[in-house]
Amino acid sequence: MIQLHQLDSSYSFPPVSKALADPNGLLAFGGDLSVGRLAVAYQQGIFPWFNQGEPILWWSPTPRAVLELNDFHCSKSLQKLINQKRYVLTMNHAFERVIDACAHIRRNATGY
Repeated sequence: MIQLHQLDSSYSFPPVSKALADPNGLLAFGGDLSVGRLAVAYQQGIFPWFNQGEPILWWSPTPRAVLELNDFHCSKSLQKLINQKRYVLTMNHAFERVIDACAHIRRNATGY
């Protein structure tokens, strides 16, 4: 039988090493989508993914897509794009607006 951690009112999560192998990365359920909880989750490589009307599921799959900056190589084509200054890179610039925008249901050709 699968034992899945249920979140309480604290912002603590179980260690990501406790995430299930199948489905890959399922770690916990419950809690809320408050800014505080999301900040704690994201700092640990945990994110929510669930369907409307269902319990919030928290995930940390293996492997994760992590860019190690010490190993990063900027290709010539990427450098050309950077030099055009068409894009702006920011970090932690509008966290609450991003989370709010992610909460809105979007519809596209697939119906999601």
